[in-house]
Amino acid sequence: MPTPDDSCGHAVVAVDGPSGAGKSSVSRGVATALGLRYLDTGSTYRALTWWLLARGVDVQDAARVAEHAAIPAIVAGTDPAHPTITVDGVDVAGPIRSAEVTAAVSAVSAVPAVRRRLVGLQQAVVAAARAGGSGIVVEGRDIGTVVLPQADLKVYLVADAAVRARRRAAQEGRAADAASADTLDALARRDALDSRRATSPLRAADDAVVVDASAATLEQVIGTVVSLVRAAVQPTPAEVS
Repeated sequence: MPTPDDSCGHAVVAVDGPSGAGKSSVSRGVATALGLRYLDTGSTYRALTWWLLARGVDVQDAARVAEHAAIPAIVAGTDPAHPTITVDGVDVAGPIRSAEVTAAVSAVSAVPAVRRRLVGLQQAVVAAARAGGSGIVVEGRDIGTVVLPQADLKVYLVADAAVRARRRAAQEGRAADAASADTLDALARRDALDSRRATSPLRAADDAVVVDASAATLEQVIGTVVSLVRAAVQPTPAEVS
């Protein structure tokens, strides 16, 4: 594993990519290696989705979702060793990973009022980290394009569909061979919904570095991204002189 580097302590890193590409594990590893904070923006969308479902709001009704988008207090912790997410003071880190939330989150995320509210929340978290003297690694699906277009480094993490399906099965506590056609279909549907939505669609920023994690170990991918961060924030000769 790479060692911490103080020269990267104020770096802002955006990590985007499709579901199952390994964004969370890679982002947390990079944040830990470089002494940065960490934010999983997807957890904020899941938290709101969980709250809506718990109150019987029809998540397919965009108008109803928009009416409720600003109500719950959502707080995301930024410790990469122990990221937290609460809704109205309730720890929902476990419940937001349920199959019900997973099936509904794309519909909620597509609502413009939801994205406006949560993008603002995410930007405030980054501003707070910077005000506290720390950089941050932020992962999601529109970080480099919408949330942090001025990030020091933008990474678009990809992986083969079969690899992503196996990782998703592992995340859900199922055996690797449970990466069946159903899992692949679910990932394909999620990709389609995220990439075709009118507001903040999933896509690589024009200046993002594409990193393919299909054939690499987690440690190798973390090392690759850490090297990219160091290169992105390294002073130029003119700045050194």
